[in-house]
Amino acid sequence: MQSALSELEKEVVDVFVRIAGALSLPRSVGELYGVLFISPQPMCIDDLMRKLKISKGSTSQGLKILRSFGAVNSVYVAGDRRDFFTAEAELRRIVSGFVNEQVRPHLDSGQARIARITSLLEEDSSENKEFIAERIERLQGWQKRAGALLPFASNFMKPD
Repeated sequence: MQSALSELEKEVVDVFVRIAGALSLPRSVGELYGVLFISPQPMCIDDLMRKLKISKGSTSQGLKILRSFGAVNSVYVAGDRRDFFTAEAELRRIVSGFVNEQVRPHLDSGQARIARITSLLEEDSSENKEFIAERIERLQGWQKRAGALLPFASNFMKPD
């Protein structure tokens, strides 16, 4: 296997590094997905480390993140006991997995936090209580709209 990234591979990897950055994911996540996306063959951890010149820890952690939302698949390679990976190429599956693993837990915990804030407001006797109540109501609306968008975000793409 070639060990250095070609110019084409560098450009593809850069696209995914930028996307990872926009999603507040580690750079290595974008690098790993980019290399797997452009690779016609499944790759093992050693191949990825060598190709990207990143540590085993970064490689393992990045693959763990990618697996958590279904962006990479483990594949069997006959005669080899190592784990091999390919990129999931269907955007709908990746978006759905990302929403379920990265976004939904934050919204769910936000609901509990807003309920706690509401109960604390009932105990509040400050002169700003009306203003704070209006802000909390607005926050509840945002939470409700964000929750309503999740199914849309998970299903907005048609399969390629």
